[in-house]
Amino acid sequence: MYTEITRSIEVTVEPVYLEDQSAPDESHFVWAYRVRIENQSEETVQLVNRYWRITDAGGRVQEVRGAGVVGEQPVLRPGEAFEYTSGTPLRTSNGFMMGSYEMESENGESFDITIPPFSLDSPHEDALLH
Repeated sequence: MYTEITRSIEVTVEPVYLEDQSAPDESHFVWAYRVRIENQSEETVQLVNRYWRITDAGGRVQEVRGAGVVGEQPVLRPGEAFEYTSGTPLRTSNGFMMGSYEMESENGESFDITIPPFSLDSPHEDALLH
């Protein structure tokens, strides 16, 4: 698992290779990743937007921006957490992801929290340090 804390908001990511959805001989590798966002601060915040940077082993970069996560813009009161699962395909057997969430506080202040960089490694190649 990978964890990052920004402004007392903890983001933990756990990637899992999906063998049953991957086709290595067709250069199609798929991962799911579970994200947990826990508000350890004293203020209520809302996740407004997401930004992902996905890099495969060939150096190809895909950037994804959008409103919320999995169709939601969760509000997290102090001590609350939100979890979701999503996924990504790559054309290579490994890569990595990183990004940020744009949050908004009760008083309208907008700020970014870091999604920790994490490796996407399949059993089809030796794991690489990214």
